[in-house]
Amino acid sequence: MAGAGAAGAGAAAALRERQRPLKKGYQDEPASALVPSTATATVDQAGLTATVSTWAGDVVAGLHPAAGGDGTQACSGDILLQSLVACAGVTLSSVATALGVELRSASVTANGTWDARGTLGVDREAPVGLTAIELVFDLDTDAEESKVARLLELTERYCVVAQTLADPPEVTFRHT
Repeated sequence: MAGAGAAGAGAAAALRERQRPLKKGYQDEPASALVPSTATATVDQAGLTATVSTWAGDVVAGLHPAAGGDGTQACSGDILLQSLVACAGVTLSSVATALGVELRSASVTANGTWDARGTLGVDREAPVGLTAIELVFDLDTDAEESKVARLLELTERYCVVAQTLADPPEVTFRHT
């Protein structure tokens, strides 16, 4: 087996040690595993933007050029794909560490398609939102193909964003 060697085994042990008390707590008290997540955007109608505070700083989202934007603000559809590749990348890294798979390098790319006619109300039959998303993993590893297949299977299974998109929750709209 092409493994990560002593350093990789140490990283896997360190990860297990960090997660052990969390897993134990969640087993003992399942309700403690329910983690609330919140995001808030401040809307600027005049600028046609919404600013989202993130741990890495504010992100100003605006219209995509295909919907009338000038391309200087982030596109929400792109942010969704960025969230997906970030989650898939972190999950891939964690699973690779746990499995002892050494990744000399790895990248995750998400490709998506959306129809601007639906977003702009040009055609009521045109869908609004991304209609197809493909994740592409570019991995440089000596791991056996069966181990890589297991790595990708577990990455898909445990990626929160991918699973949310694959089995979407109910989304409700309300105002206060």
